[in-house]
Formats: sequence, C-alpha cells, structure tokens
Amino acid sequence: MRLTILGCSGSIPGPNRAASGYLLEAEGFVLGIELGNGTLAQLQLTRDPFELDALLLSHLHPDHCADVSALTVLRRYHPELPYDRRPAKLPLYGPAGTAARLANAYAPNAAELAETDLSDVYDFRELTEGTTHIGPFELDVAQVDHPTPAFGLRIRHGGRALAYTGDTGPCAALAGLAADADVLLSEASWTDAADRPPGVHLSGKQAGELARESRARRLLLTHVAPWTDREAVLAEARLEFSAAELVEQGAVYDL
Repeated sequence: MRLTILGCSGSIPGPNRAASGYLLEAEGFVLGIELGNGTLAQLQLTRDPFELDALLLSHLHPDHCADVSALTVLRRYHPELPYDRRPAKLPLYGPAGTAARLANAYAPNAAELAETDLSDVYDFRELTEGTTHIGPFELDVAQVDHPTPAFGLRIRHGGRALAYTGDTGPCAALAGLAADADVLLSEASWTDAADRPPGVHLSGKQAGELARESRARRLLLTHVAPWTDREAVLAEARLEFSAAELVEQGAVYDL
C-alpha cells in the first residue's frame, strides 16, 4: 500500500497547509480518505482527480469533507469532458446522512436545496460498523468518540495493516483498530492537558500511548491544529512511543 498525505492540518486549514486528506493506493486502485478544505488543490498536484476510484469520509465536519463540493464541480463541468462521456459515478462512502449533508454544502440557496441532487456524480454508500471491502482493500470500521457520528478504520491489504483513528477522543474501539498495525495514522490535535474536553480529540501523549499499548510498529501523527505547537505534540508522543513522526503535506509512505 502507498499512503500520500494531501493535507494534515487539524480543524481548519493552516498557512499553506490543507486540512485532512489522504490517498491510499494498491493494485492500481486509488482510494481517497477525507477531502477537507484545500485538499483538492493538493490532489491536483499529485494526480488527475478523475483517477480516484472511490472516496471515503470518516465523518462530516468541513475539515474532512468541504472540498467534495469542488470535486462535484470538476466532475460535472470539466470542459474537456463532453456531456455524453461523463465519468462513471464515484463511489462515496460516509456516515448516514452523507448525501443530504453534501447537498446542503453544495446548494446555492435554501430555495434550491430541495432540488439539489448529487447522485449524478456520486454513488453514495453508507459507512457502518463492521467489515467491508473497497477495491482491493479490506476495512474494519468502528465508531469512535467524537461530537458527530465518526468512524475509525483498519485497512488491510497484502498482509499489511494501516489503522486510521479519524477524529476521536480516547475510546475502546481504537485498541482493536490499532492492534499490531504496521502503521497507525493518528490524529493529535493538541498537547496534553487536564482541561481538554473529552470525546473530541487526542493529544500527542494519548496518540503515543495508543501506539505503544496496541503494539503498532510506526506512528504517523496528523490533524495537528494550526494554533498547536507541532513539535510539542511530537515530543509528547515520542515520550510514549519512540517511533513517532509528524506527517507532512505531500509526503508519501510505502507500507
């Protein structure tokens, strides 16, 4: 599997840094995971967006799905694609209500919302807990602890496993997703403090603890908010798990 970081800024885009977005590739299949603010621009630096074979959204906060509206425009109206040769509908996996949420984001005004339908562009498929397959990937999907319905993932291919926390506070589901993972891609939105609100995000320390306790081989830290000291988050994580590193926009990892 090959993992590409389209964006890794937490909660909002940062200066020259897009919000959450990743590509995972195997056997020529390209799976997009999240498409937050600014990630479509980064995707176009990496490859032709029409090469996406499927898109998965762990939850529906804008920093994970805002650029779906821009992708809709591209797939509907690209002038070099005659209307009789539109690309096939893109499979789009997300929590219950994804089609309505994205229609709300795309509709030009409230009066036209009822007529806004994105099903000409996307084949919407509900993401639920359990095991599913997307292309060559086998996914274990578990709900995690966040203010809106949100999922973490364990993605397997060729005997390798990538665990992705999505956005979450500490919760029991993470242990199963991350157990013995070759790579744990974990959010670490802030530094550790007693007054952090529960059920929202992980600190660097908590991400490191998760990696150590789950026996992950490698920890990649992502979703660090622009107002958070990235190096402080990394230092916290490394006190718990030495094989921790901060992801960088545009970085590519072969798993």
